[in-house]
Amino acid sequence: MNFLKDFFQTINKQRLRTFLTLFGIMWGTATLIILLAFGMGLGDQLKLNFRGMGEEIVLVFGSRTTMPYEGYGIGRPVRFRESDAWALQQNIPQISRIAPEYTTWQAELRYKNLRNSPQLTGVPVNYSDMRNIFEQKGGRWLNERDIEEQRRVIFIGDKLKELLFGEEEAVGKQIFVNQTPFTVIGVMQPKSQDSSYGQRDENRAFIPLTTFSTLFGTDIINNILYQLEDPRIGAYVKDQVQLVISQRHRFDPADTDALLIWDTSDFWSFIRWFIIGFNSFMGIIGFVTLAVGGIGVANIMFVVVQERMKEIGIRRSVGARRSTILAHFFGETFMLVGLGAALGYLIGWAIVGAMQYIPIREYIGTPQFTPVVGLVAFFVLAAIGLAAGWMPAYRASRLNVIECLK
Repeated sequence: MNFLKDFFQTINKQRLRTFLTLFGIMWGTATLIILLAFGMGLGDQLKLNFRGMGEEIVLVFGSRTTMPYEGYGIGRPVRFRESDAWALQQNIPQISRIAPEYTTWQAELRYKNLRNSPQLTGVPVNYSDMRNIFEQKGGRWLNERDIEEQRRVIFIGDKLKELLFGEEEAVGKQIFVNQTPFTVIGVMQPKSQDSSYGQRDENRAFIPLTTFSTLFGTDIINNILYQLEDPRIGAYVKDQVQLVISQRHRFDPADTDALLIWDTSDFWSFIRWFIIGFNSFMGIIGFVTLAVGGIGVANIMFVVVQERMKEIGIRRSVGARRSTILAHFFGETFMLVGLGAALGYLIGWAIVGAMQYIPIREYIGTPQFTPVVGLVAFFVLAAIGLAAGWMPAYRASRLNVIECLK
């Protein structure tokens, strides 16, 4: 009770200074929480946007040879066939999934009087899992029977559905691909996607790869996608892909320009380090802001010690230990920091909560008040409280009793 009485007496005597000190701690805490919450939100949004491309997939595109090889000149185009994808899967056991991808921009989709020419793609069943393409309720993705029986079925992106059908239900309806009727079997769930290699999935249409090959009379594919059992062996598998394709298409295995290989795992690594660096930067800014408030707390406690020297001398003279004096003033400092921190937590939490209703998710994500944010703020506050409280309390415990009583 005496401790609390002394604490509130100190606040009452130094109202303006205490208010400014509390404001510094409060604002510093709120700033730290908001900055960390923004960092967490941005990191999650970056992951979500890039996840629209797929989970650590590798894309292989054919280019042109730049080295002569076995009598062949330079500049020969490398055009993949569907069999190249299956050869890679057969010869490189580290590849867990592979998908050849047929593509054309020459297909017109028509429903009633509405027409659109999206990127039409022929793919196998596992393509949806590799590219994170999921169907809306009431529809489905391609299945093995669609592939085996070369069914005329089509899966469309959510934006393409809006263009062709508007508010009308699309699943089960018939649309024309050029002059060939197809049945819509599913519509893609909306997803964030900030990277693509042709067109965003929301605007694309997908049909079985066997149907595509028969419909357009070709086995020439646009590119090959694959995933690895262990992304850490990506460099080794790239070399193996280069070797297998070079043997099948008769070009120098050292001609790395003949193939374009995009390993999205490299970008995932960049995102991880970027998020760590960005959150660290945000944390440092918040820490500096909070440290200013901590300096204010230390200053006011030094003033309190100076004003209460006589009280300290009396307590020491009647038997109070130095550790008791140290704990007393240390406790007052933590009470001051704790009060400002509690107000700052409430303000920061309220601002982060209000930001959920501002449409900024697509650009920088939505701030998130997560347990990690709360714990980081707590440990920073504890460090600030320790630093701000130790020196004044230590000075109070080391004062000379005689000098205090004079």
